[in-house]
Amino acid sequence: MSNIKTAKSALISVFSKEGLAPIVKKLDELGITIYSTGGTEKFIKDQGVQVIPVEDITSYPSILGGRVKTLHPKVFGGILNRQNNDSDVAELEQYEIPQIDIVIVDLYPFEKTVASGASEQDIIEKIDIGGISLIRAAAKNFADVTCVASVDDYAEFLNVISEGNGSISQEDRKRFAAKAFNVSSHYDSAIFNYFNSDHEIASLKISETKGKVLRYGENPHQKGFFFGDFDAMFDKLHGKELSYNNLLDVDAAVNLMNEFKGEAPTFAILKHNNACGLAQRSTVHQSYIDALAGDPVSAFGGVLVSNSEIDVATAEEIHKLFCEVVIAPSYNNEALEILKGKKNRIILIQKDITLPQTQVRSCLNGALVQDKDLKTDASSDLTTVTKVAPTTAQVEDLLFASKICKHTKSNTIVFTKEKQLLASGTGQTSRVDALRQSVEKAKSFNFDLNGAVMASDAFFPFPDCVELADNAGIKAVIQPGGSIKDQLSIDYCDANGIAMVMTGTRHFKH
Repeated sequence: MSNIKTAKSALISVFSKEGLAPIVKKLDELGITIYSTGGTEKFIKDQGVQVIPVEDITSYPSILGGRVKTLHPKVFGGILNRQNNDSDVAELEQYEIPQIDIVIVDLYPFEKTVASGASEQDIIEKIDIGGISLIRAAAKNFADVTCVASVDDYAEFLNVISEGNGSISQEDRKRFAAKAFNVSSHYDSAIFNYFNSDHEIASLKISETKGKVLRYGENPHQKGFFFGDFDAMFDKLHGKELSYNNLLDVDAAVNLMNEFKGEAPTFAILKHNNACGLAQRSTVHQSYIDALAGDPVSAFGGVLVSNSEIDVATAEEIHKLFCEVVIAPSYNNEALEILKGKKNRIILIQKDITLPQTQVRSCLNGALVQDKDLKTDASSDLTTVTKVAPTTAQVEDLLFASKICKHTKSNTIVFTKEKQLLASGTGQTSRVDALRQSVEKAKSFNFDLNGAVMASDAFFPFPDCVELADNAGIKAVIQPGGSIKDQLSIDYCDANGIAMVMTGTRHFKH
């Protein structure tokens, strides 16, 4: 390792004191002079360690209610001076500025304050000024200074300073500098996004400080990463590491099952982001059995998700199937042990957290951003446009089908009956092809479509779709409407005793 620097002084100004005591004691043991201010200074004194108040350097007290403590040339000169520059060294002597070799900072918790629902005044006061300035200065001058910018780095720094006996390599200083700029850029992005919550300024700032390298991307020859706090959403109880494709399927599964939150036991099986089976029943066991019946072939290697606790009977059935991931809010203890019988099977407990309401995806040389489709069709949204109105049971099935349709790749057609997914046509280039696919799939698994209902993610430009559906046995249809030729489909339904409702809301999913 090259360009090792032996530290003789440190400036410490932190919000979180957790894990700081061992660092302070180690610095003292190594004979490193410590400067500090405010609450951090008191904490250090309470450890029985000598500390020099920053005010002794600046000859200024902390002013403006603590808003100005370290913002002073004698502090920043000690950090930003270049030790191999004779002019800088001479100015330090001329102005009696102490050299500062280590800067340890932990910023005010701006994001946590925003998340807590605090008042705007409290939020503004949690915008750190001195701390962020210290971080940028120390990280910029990593050639001479070590910057520790977060409580998350305390343990690593303690290990480095202990192993080096107070000496720190340039490689380590540069690594800490990179971490510091990661902290500062994330902090500034969070502040901007708070002030730009109405998106008046058309600028995209996304920052995720938690990241993970995946085995590979969508295919083995592609690199893959996940950026986000997976542990905030799930407790992983068992299984291999999640892959890129696993994560996409888990995302699809969670968003789909959110449509059935708080409802009767509902089970879904997904493959390549689309539901291949879904049912709602009085027990989770029966809901799984009927979801699997929807497409037992595609279920192989799928992702399973339930809105209810998985019991022993359900676990025994699941264990017969090769599946990649099982997601539920909880598991019976015995059921969990059964599911753990396959060493690679990923078992997740989904936590109750609020999901993002914005979607971002790469596009061309930039990104597309949109509000998430949070609209769930309800009975109050339905307009009956045919002479025959749907029955109460059909309305329930139509809304059930609409929820599935919303989370299926366009163009899509979904068939359901008695709250069971019978078949769907997914990701087709024409709506007619999607409908034909649905019919053929239902037939291949021996489903009787007589009396079933149909959902479409977008309008019918021609009456061919309702004609094909009628020939298959469909008796009620839900669609957004909006075609200039809506009347053609309505006329066909009227002539053949089919009920049709329109929602006025399209649910494309690309």
